[in-house]
Amino acid sequence: MDQDNPQNVIVAGTGPAGLIAALGLAHAGFPVILAGPEVGRNDGRTTALMSPALAFLDTLGVADAIKAKAAPLRVMRIVDATTRLIRSPVVTFHAGEIGEEFFGLNVPNRDLNAALEQAVTSHPRIEWPRTLVENWAVGTDQVTAVLADGDEVSGALAVAADGRMSPARQAAGISTSTRAYRQAALVINFAHARPHGFISTEFHTETGPFTQVPLPGDRSSLVWVVALETAEKLAALDDDALSAKVEERMQSMLGRVRVEPGRQVYPLSAATPARFAQNRVALVGEAAHVFPPIGAQGLNLGIRDVEQLIAIAAENRADPGAPVALAAYDAKRRPDILARTGAVSLLNRSLLSNMLPAQLMRSAGLGVLGSFAPLRAFFMREGLRPGSGFSSIFSRE
Repeated sequence: MDQDNPQNVIVAGTGPAGLIAALGLAHAGFPVILAGPEVGRNDGRTTALMSPALAFLDTLGVADAIKAKAAPLRVMRIVDATTRLIRSPVVTFHAGEIGEEFFGLNVPNRDLNAALEQAVTSHPRIEWPRTLVENWAVGTDQVTAVLADGDEVSGALAVAADGRMSPARQAAGISTSTRAYRQAALVINFAHARPHGFISTEFHTETGPFTQVPLPGDRSSLVWVVALETAEKLAALDDDALSAKVEERMQSMLGRVRVEPGRQVYPLSAATPARFAQNRVALVGEAAHVFPPIGAQGLNLGIRDVEQLIAIAAENRADPGAPVALAAYDAKRRPDILARTGAVSLLNRSLLSNMLPAQLMRSAGLGVLGSFAPLRAFFMREGLRPGSGFSSIFSRE
């Protein structure tokens, strides 16, 4: 393969991870074929994009387009709202403690998708047939996607950004360990009487986290994790009844609450592939990792997938899907993905557990984190960018 003539890359999936992957690879000089339908317009969720993710989006020319529609996250806190015998102290994280103006921005998915779609559509190296992949053929030298309209496209590398059930991952022969939770996330936006002060609060409850995240104005987004049956019952309430439930759970912290139209319920699960790349297919986003919505990890982790995949593809420009390139990607992503997945799973299990030892360990851990500033700063830096906490320690020596 010719080093001076980069090979085609197929990106499957037109969610945020797929759009970012297509845009990033095109910026790196690769001809990209983006396979997927029109971008969804009805996603009422929001995404908390941390500063490193925003910095990467800025290199792609889309950060400015979303900043005006987003709210900064300057303070993040954890509140134990359980009624158990052992309760944890409130832990508060200030971005200023680590020299940051904010941890990140909370962006409505509709606005994020619109900005990414516009950038992808206008990029000369991206071809977007706006149709699904119907079938995959994985060969030794290339991978071929048979599209739903009958056309076939081929490339040296396929990027699976096609979600948790990823057909591309299945075509690559990558097995996955999955677990279904008896939990679901109710997602809504709401207005409130008191200003949020750009503070995000994660209430820990016996059924999972109840996470309020600021939006522009006196508005916030909410991800409320409860049992699946409870989520469905809450979603069926009228506006006044649901508003009262939200205000009660928040202990009237933001005053009178008024939920906005649009409610979504997402059953929760976890999935971890045996490998993150194989047979000319590399996994990013939810094709590579699925876990409960705790700690704003999802898309931020997916953007790190894309960043490292692009770096490795650029080092193997003549054949970005070669076994040596995919082995390097798998090795690079494995520690980060497994660490984040394990931490989120452990925290979620600790919330659900009624066992006293689990409550003691969780309370002790959060207590130390809240009272010892250097440790808190370390975790804040690590939460933004893996390795940055350690780098900060060594840079002071």
